[in-house]
Amino acid sequence: MFVHTCITAITSELEYFENGNSLALEKDEARWICLTLNETNLSRATGVRFASKKTGGSTRYQKIDQRPKHRGWRVQDGHIVTPGTILAAQLHLRFHPGLNVGFGKNGNLFAMEHGRVMVTCEKINPNWDHTWIKRIYAGRENQTIYKKHFNVIPDPQHSRFVLKDRI
Repeated sequence: MFVHTCITAITSELEYFENGNSLALEKDEARWICLTLNETNLSRATGVRFASKKTGGSTRYQKIDQRPKHRGWRVQDGHIVTPGTILAAQLHLRFHPGLNVGFGKNGNLFAMEHGRVMVTCEKINPNWDHTWIKRIYAGRENQTIYKKHFNVIPDPQHSRFVLKDRI
């Protein structure tokens, strides 16, 4: 079986590579070489070899495991916040700023006053000049849109004022 494989491999190509030199052979000479080879040279002469491991794919464009962004509500309805506290983080415009709430460049809603958070569902009248509004609500100009609004209701001031001087 091995000899037959060797003969067909060598006779089809009519070349035998030995130490980097190639010699053109006749069919009879190729048969004689195959018959006189021992087992170690037989595997070299036929060139039959199978892969021991599967090839690995390229790692150039594999997805990188990213840390979660933790978007969504940061503060629940009824909690007391200080100025600068992030109320909600969002990638798309899910929540809108209400009373005493700011809108950051990255879409975060943050408190601008010290007070209690109140979340309401209101009909919006969007500012169509804003880039976020144009992108999110394109094609909905004549529709009624209801969205959640974050509001910060300031704490009532104490009424313990002392009159120091009258004008």
